[in-house]
Amino acid sequence: MNLYALCEAIEATALSAAIRESLWLFPVIEAVHLVGLAILGGSLLVVDLRLMGTGLTRQSIAEVEQGARGWFLGALALMVSTGALLGMSEAVKLYDRPAFFLKMITLTLGLLLAFTVRRALISRNPRGGPFAFSVGALSVFLWLTTAVAGRWVGFS
Repeated sequence: MNLYALCEAIEATALSAAIRESLWLFPVIEAVHLVGLAILGGSLLVVDLRLMGTGLTRQSIAEVEQGARGWFLGALALMVSTGALLGMSEAVKLYDRPAFFLKMITLTLGLLLAFTVRRALISRNPRGGPFAFSVGALSVFLWLTTAVAGRWVGFS
């Protein structure tokens, strides 16, 4: 089975059809997805700005990250679950959208950065350092690109 056939099969499920054909279900799921985006963005931004040496400078980076971690993980779970539902309802459309693939690539890179490099950097040097600014800036770039590509999907 190729990727396009898989998208067709996903879109043909009863759940996908229910979301797609409902007057309110898709917009409600999308609204929840966007609330998740706001929470995720805020939790990332406070840590990334702290990595870049600005915002909440009285706290160590480790303290800021610890305070934001629960919000990040909760928002990530919310966004993945609602994003999967939205994607199921229009899987064939997404197959032909370069913006969707850009979103998935930058999302994957952002998650890898957050759970590996950024986490290791913070645990080894809770006060930051020269590499911390670069990690924070790269994180902001990846997540901003993910969000912009996500909006681009909706308008393409």
